[in-house]
Amino acid sequence: MDRGERGFCAKVNEGGGRQCESPLHSMKVCFAQTVPFSGRIRGGMRPGKKIIVMGIVDLEPDSFDVSLTCGRDAEKEESPHDVALKLTVRFTDRQFLRSARVSGKWTEEEASTAYFPFIPDQPFRVEIHCEHQRFRIFVDGHQLFDFYHKVKSLSSIDTVRIQGDLQITKLG
Repeated sequence: MDRGERGFCAKVNEGGGRQCESPLHSMKVCFAQTVPFSGRIRGGMRPGKKIIVMGIVDLEPDSFDVSLTCGRDAEKEESPHDVALKLTVRFTDRQFLRSARVSGKWTEEEASTAYFPFIPDQPFRVEIHCEHQRFRIFVDGHQLFDFYHKVKSLSSIDTVRIQGDLQITKLG
């Protein structure tokens, strides 16, 4: 089985990670990924599709990012790829920021949230629900905010990238 080309995950780590088919979302579910992580979103995004990131925040975190991007091989190109959604969690000022990059230009960061849901050394679950006009972001089952689409071609959003001070326990 070629794990690099099937389903949601770019790779399964050699430390016992595995993948299985999720009947609910028609994508692969991956366990115990190392960061930084980059994985393919099979078929791109579309209304009704959701991305789930489960993890544990590091003991002394500065920040971590979860991004949905266009162009799986964009790091090899000279021009920057579009970023449909970049979620940045900053612990120093307890901010949960979101932004996008279209045609090489970053949008203004959106920062307002009702509360900061992340705690060092504790597990979390982030869900990114794709709707026709927006992404709807949930953390631990609570809807925190909406982010209206800046990248209009949802099917071109084909990669999830995760980096920073966290351990990924499950992706789906």
